[in-house]
Amino acid sequence: MLNLRIRTGSTMRNNSCNEKVEFPCTVRIILPMMCLLTFLPIINSCAVNPATGSTNLVLMSENREKEIGLEEHEKVLDSMTLFEDEKLLNYVRDVGNRVARVSHRPDLEYQFHIIDSPEINAFALPGGYVYINRGLLTYLNSEAELAAVLAHEIGHITARHAVQQQARGALARGAAVAGGIVAGIATGSGYAASQISEVASIWAQTGLSGFGRDNELEADSLGAEYLLAAGYDPAAVIDVITVLKNQEDFNRLVAGGGGTYHGLFATHPRNDKRLQEAVAQVGRLETDEVKMIDEEVFRINLDGLIIGQSNASQMTDTRNRYYQDLLGYTVVFPDDWEIETTTTTATAKDSTLGSLRIEVQRLQNSVDPRSFIQNVLGIRNLTKSEGLSQFRLQGHTGVTESDSAGIKERVAVIYLGPRAFIFRGDIVPNANEAEVDQMMLSSIRSFRAIQRGEVATGGELKIKFVQATEFFDFSVVSQNSKITNFPEETLRLLNGYYPRGNPEEGEWIKLVE
Repeated sequence: MLNLRIRTGSTMRNNSCNEKVEFPCTVRIILPMMCLLTFLPIINSCAVNPATGSTNLVLMSENREKEIGLEEHEKVLDSMTLFEDEKLLNYVRDVGNRVARVSHRPDLEYQFHIIDSPEINAFALPGGYVYINRGLLTYLNSEAELAAVLAHEIGHITARHAVQQQARGALARGAAVAGGIVAGIATGSGYAASQISEVASIWAQTGLSGFGRDNELEADSLGAEYLLAAGYDPAAVIDVITVLKNQEDFNRLVAGGGGTYHGLFATHPRNDKRLQEAVAQVGRLETDEVKMIDEEVFRINLDGLIIGQSNASQMTDTRNRYYQDLLGYTVVFPDDWEIETTTTTATAKDSTLGSLRIEVQRLQNSVDPRSFIQNVLGIRNLTKSEGLSQFRLQGHTGVTESDSAGIKERVAVIYLGPRAFIFRGDIVPNANEAEVDQMMLSSIRSFRAIQRGEVATGGELKIKFVQATEFFDFSVVSQNSKITNFPEETLRLLNGYYPRGNPEEGEWIKLVE
């Protein structure tokens, strides 16, 4: 028997699933029998969540979930470079499998991979695929912290968060089509991910962006539970968040904003009571149950780990990339354009196409990038005007045209730290205007800060574990560091001493060589 209740003007609810689709209050719909038949497969697609025991709306079997995981994993392999350090990879897999075995879905064939990226992130795909970036590994300081990150991602898999989100999006789309009001449906923030369905590996995109505060909290709670069962201290969840919040504070200081890791890790306050209560409710290990973790194993496996950009990932970038070490930025100019530089400017040219020049000004007032273009540069006739949001940086761009000569110019401003970087692009007459403008816009969108540890030439920077001496001081040691930008802050972040403090004598710390 169909268990459906229609409430005119606001909500259609499936009582057995406790799921609903919201409609604008002004819309009043009487669903014909065709609509009921449309919703019938969805309404009957309820399942007990294997991790929480609650009833959730899902639209696929576990076998289909595994198939999707494999399909999307292949897309990840096509778009991301894996870090093929066999020793470290085996260690990550050992820790991950130790946690996965005590999860609510131990029979999944979990796969753990390291992405060769300096970015601080991790994500999961349906069916048991877990990925952690090399950049996040460098900032962890214990095996328990590594286990906490993997347990969080396993929690997303066991609770089927991605599958639930996909189902909610499908239900919303089905309701819109059946009611004939595609333009008017009020779906809520949970369905926003359906708008990027054309992007390759939508599941990976969703995992990277997070699943909403409640799902992220649930993943942390499940992760803490799995840590306890695996013999780790559940408080490691809090320790990881401290590491990531320090990163967020530092990014805000040098780049004017931006988060770190996705979801709850990136958005909740340090003293989040809900999270602290969730971790506390899991319990604590008794003294005789404490797993004796040899942290030397952790150090051995992470010693020599590359920090910043790796040669392997740089080798995949064969584009015309330019590094400005003094100002701390890098940008990819169009292929084969010649680059001319001064201390504070860079200009890429092609005599048959055009030129793109980058200048810099120190920000004097707190204005948004669009206002900077209008009021500081005096350009008020922008067309193709649009905001820029890239690599945690904010900017604005558009095209302006000279009133007298009719010459069009691509203009952009991007903020990096206390500076405004100004792009001025000129197109050679008779060149393909649309094509050259797109080349310039692509270059502008590639602008970012040089990542910590990234080097334009020479060898890779690697972690080296040493024991602190009696008078060890990060401010002193950083003076001889090979790290290009913010060496003291980076060393502090690597070791969990940001923004202040120094280790005790004999404590193991990471240096960069």
